[in-house]
Amino acid sequence: MFLILLQYIRPLTAIDHFMEAHQAFLDKYYQKGNFIFSGKKIPRSGGIILCRAENRRTVEKILTDDPFEQNNLAMYDIIEFTPTQCVAGIEQYLS
Repeated sequence: MFLILLQYIRPLTAIDHFMEAHQAFLDKYYQKGNFIFSGKKIPRSGGIILCRAENRRTVEKILTDDPFEQNNLAMYDIIEFTPTQCVAGIEQYLS
């Protein structure tokens, strides 16, 4: 399991210009079962994605599809972790 922290490195006007394409990127990987949740940081300086993938290399490959990466709009911090506890009902996402 991976926690992806996005940090915007361009003005929000540039981010907003690519937001629709970024949303399509997110939708693609939700449909594939990789993304579990995502959202904007508050204050709006970036975002967070919880990603299920076999390894870090897979996550890095996924991120190459993100318009924010393709247009040099964000930096990514990828944190790998092993979930050991969760709220009831989401156990299916831990494997």
